[in-house]
Amino acid sequence: MFKKILIANRGEIALRVIRTCREMGIKTVAVYSTADADSLHVKFADEAVCIGPPPSNLSYLKMSNIIAAAEITNADAIHPGYGFLSENAKFSKICQEHGIKFIGASPEMIEKMGDKATAKSTMLEAGVPCVPGSEGILEDFEQAKKVAKEIGYPVMMKATAGGGGKGMRAIWKEEELEKAWESARMEAAAAFGNDGMYMEKLIEEPRHIEIQVVGDSYGKACHLSERDCSVQRRHQKLTEETPSPFMTDELREKMGTAAVKAAEYIKYEGAGTVEFLVDKHRNFYFMEMNTRIQVEHPITEQVVDYDLIREQIMVAAGIPISGKNYYPQLHSIECRINAEDPYNDFRPSPGKITVLHAPGGHGVRLDTHVYAGYTIPPNYDSMIAKLITTAQTREEAINKMKRALDEFVIEGIKTTIPFHRQLMDEPDYVAGNYTTKFMESFVMNEPQE
Repeated sequence: MFKKILIANRGEIALRVIRTCREMGIKTVAVYSTADADSLHVKFADEAVCIGPPPSNLSYLKMSNIIAAAEITNADAIHPGYGFLSENAKFSKICQEHGIKFIGASPEMIEKMGDKATAKSTMLEAGVPCVPGSEGILEDFEQAKKVAKEIGYPVMMKATAGGGGKGMRAIWKEEELEKAWESARMEAAAAFGNDGMYMEKLIEEPRHIEIQVVGDSYGKACHLSERDCSVQRRHQKLTEETPSPFMTDELREKMGTAAVKAAEYIKYEGAGTVEFLVDKHRNFYFMEMNTRIQVEHPITEQVVDYDLIREQIMVAAGIPISGKNYYPQLHSIECRINAEDPYNDFRPSPGKITVLHAPGGHGVRLDTHVYAGYTIPPNYDSMIAKLITTAQTREEAINKMKRALDEFVIEGIKTTIPFHRQLMDEPDYVAGNYTTKFMESFVMNEPQE
């Protein structure tokens, strides 16, 4: 087992990994930018190393500084968390070259699954259902036109290096194609330095349902059932739940089998997520694989009662999995609490937290790195907490979430707590009747005095 793990991340996920390491008797090293000097992950780790100024490219994305921090502290493994370098094949390779275990996918696996167009080709080879579309990256506009005609409109154009909705366009008829092709490529080039595009059939009334998988270094994989992440705004997840209210036992078996097949085909090692789009007829199509731990992993932990960070570390240390699949025994919901103003188009709201009262009680879990007096820097993601409620039924989990949100007080900044509180009363959400288009018709009520 590892003696010391460096966590190449910040915020709640850094703290989350430190907690599990401590329970396992493993020493930890935090890295931080000067903007995060007062963060809890810096205080809770056994050692901490400053790796640069606030901009991510000079600190959390600066590979040479992170490797240097690992070497001077004698860390024998690096946990990348999510975001930043967690799906960076080059960083995974550099860790290998320095004899430091990267707790995540190998460079080869990231290359196979991190690039969306390559991932789709790989999954077609593995026999996993994929959305009809181009085979790999589109060579030029003429090919885009041809593929769109073959699969039929509406179609979706996507940047191969994309994420967060950038470089993505829905096209409903041929006349719109050329303009969308040009603008999506320009946006992708500016955001990712790569304007490669691919095309898929646009799935109407889709739900975003993902399957959690864990694979070991002996080629075996298992699944831990699904998470429904359909409530999204601009392709950013807002709340997730498991089991999905749209799921059936038969569909779970089919999707779980496909996800395990995908993981075993590439000999996937670590915790990963296979994301699918599910249409209204319960047909499902591979969307992408995230070769890392997900933000929303706690709801799976809650319903199967396993610590996924611990499983990740054990698999990285070479311990084999049993191969048994896991099914939800309870119902769990997560609300992402962001420092954003939901009454002003979710505008970011960094600043100092003056008052904080955390909710508690049976079935309430709060994963956060913030505290009263903490200043949220403007340089990073706006998520400041994950509020998770777990109960015997979905109705109970929703009622528990309402109560927890009512108790949750954060003053000094704006947060998305009022949005989630309204969502928990929204009739379509309560009925489980939602798709990825849900937020397009959602209207915030006026703020209460």
